[in-house]
Amino acid sequence: MSDAIKHECGIALLRLLKPLDYYQKKYGTSFWALNKMYLLMEKQHNRGQDGAGLANIKFDVEPGSRYISRQRSVSSKPIAEIFEKVNARFKDVEVNNPGKLEDPYWLKDNFGFTGELFLGHLRYGTYGENSIENCHPFLRQNNWMTKNLVVAGNFNLTNVDELFDLLVEIGQHPKQKADTVTVLEKIGHFLDVENEELFRKFKAEGKSRQEISSLIAKHLDLQKILTNAAESWDGGYAMAGLTGHGDAFVLRDPSGIRPTFYYQDEEIVVVTSERPVIQTAFDVPIESIKELTPGHALVIKKEGFIGEVKVREPLEKKACSFERIYFSRGSDQDIYEERKELGRSLVPKILESIDYDLKNSVFSFIPNTAETSFYGMVKGLDQYLNEKKKEKIFKHKDNLEDEKLLELLSMSPRVEKIAIKDAKLRTFITQDDDRDDMVAHIYDITYGTINKGVDNLVIIDDSIVRGTTLKQSIIRILDRLGPKKILVVSSAPQIRFPDCYGIDMAKMGDFIAFQATVELLRDRGQENLIDEIYQKSKAQESLPKEEVVNYVKDIYKPFTADEISAKISELLTPEGVNAEVEIIYQSLEGLHKACPNHTGDWYFSGDYPTPGGNKVVNKAFINYVEGKNERAY
Repeated sequence: MSDAIKHECGIALLRLLKPLDYYQKKYGTSFWALNKMYLLMEKQHNRGQDGAGLANIKFDVEPGSRYISRQRSVSSKPIAEIFEKVNARFKDVEVNNPGKLEDPYWLKDNFGFTGELFLGHLRYGTYGENSIENCHPFLRQNNWMTKNLVVAGNFNLTNVDELFDLLVEIGQHPKQKADTVTVLEKIGHFLDVENEELFRKFKAEGKSRQEISSLIAKHLDLQKILTNAAESWDGGYAMAGLTGHGDAFVLRDPSGIRPTFYYQDEEIVVVTSERPVIQTAFDVPIESIKELTPGHALVIKKEGFIGEVKVREPLEKKACSFERIYFSRGSDQDIYEERKELGRSLVPKILESIDYDLKNSVFSFIPNTAETSFYGMVKGLDQYLNEKKKEKIFKHKDNLEDEKLLELLSMSPRVEKIAIKDAKLRTFITQDDDRDDMVAHIYDITYGTINKGVDNLVIIDDSIVRGTTLKQSIIRILDRLGPKKILVVSSAPQIRFPDCYGIDMAKMGDFIAFQATVELLRDRGQENLIDEIYQKSKAQESLPKEEVVNYVKDIYKPFTADEISAKISELLTPEGVNAEVEIIYQSLEGLHKACPNHTGDWYFSGDYPTPGGNKVVNKAFINYVEGKNERAY
């Protein structure tokens, strides 16, 4: 993606189901689980730029012994730093008493991160500072083992203010108005309530306090706790949690917005945000991995039950389509095919734009994440050429000489590696005064690949959000090659609406599709529509989120997608560029055809899966009109 929209958060949960010495004997190391956690987190590193965290719970420890370990980092290489710090504590043992490393129970008694239950998190923060205090997992501590809570997740809630007020009403004093704190305290409150109810029940039965602690751990009802805690949540979430005594859960939102996958066998239960991570780390077939049902929680009791339970009534599934276009790694079997289809389906538009002149057209991609859709585009071009070859061969079959036949058969799309990103240069840019000049050099180009003044240059991108990098850098760089025309193709539709479920797209004015639409309204003397929508949106500010209508959709109604694309092309063409510049986008229909099981398309359509989404988009529009450069949630 030429515009830097950062990835979502990622989670990794691992529960060992066998005694610790089982893994040491079978796999030859006491650190098998810790090594697997490193793999699970590193293979999802694409999901976190701001930090990472790791927590571990030890089962059945003696009173006075520490049983929760946590390490977090916001360094430039947070996963590496976390595991370096964790492993550093074993260095002395390796030197002075290496035999002890083969005794997992001795390690459990003497060191952290040697227990049976792990939770890892990779953070990209859309709210709050990038500080260690904002880094997951979060910990809610208590002297009662069953009241301790560790929480981490991939989520954004749209109604934090409402939830904050509910906590205040029940007598709490939350330290921060953020969804992470709100979620932790909401679950923690009902965890406390459940503890108190069970305590009173078993006390009435004449049980001793020591007996009661064990009975609470055994009978703690996670389904009930989560059902009460999540009742008012509005947003997208994959929420993972651990209790101090060893229960665990992962909860998914009712619309299935955020992805969650899990695998279980006789040795482990593992949960991640991405499916191929489990395949890679544990060498298991894709058929063995399950997707967590929307509105359900995977509950892993310390002793006994492991399975899905319903927490919220599932809604129409609106799994995020951006996961398929960009956020998830393309190594997933289905995502790989979907991204290829996104590229292939654009071929008719591409051919029309270049007037079917494949002989004088060169095809490439920017950035590297667009490579898979590029393969699909090339496949579609090959299919088109094969049809043309067949037509010509049949048409001239009676007098087709060998030389002409070979010339026909050798026809193929001209594919080149045009641009190479200089990552080191990007990290060097720190001063705003120098930014424009330096940004123009972030990509190197391959000279000699274009016939100047003759060739079209077709570049496919994942998506075009703000268009800033295109205008400041990429188009200028590509123009140096001297193409007749530069065609930039987005495998995603026009991004018209903000996200409020975990992706950093919260301001209307940032979107080039919105900017282009506003320009079209001005060009045609229809600016009054902006004020009409503003007044309708403003009138809804005090309404409950369930009653809010997304009137912002109306701003796009006067224009076709092609008209908006043409204006975007005009706005993103830098002064002094010699080539004709055109930008075309995937259609909503093409997106749905390529990704039929992930219909969450609110970025493009404005059809939000939760009521809070409509409230957020109206607020974003109000902020734009009022000149407030701030988030809408």
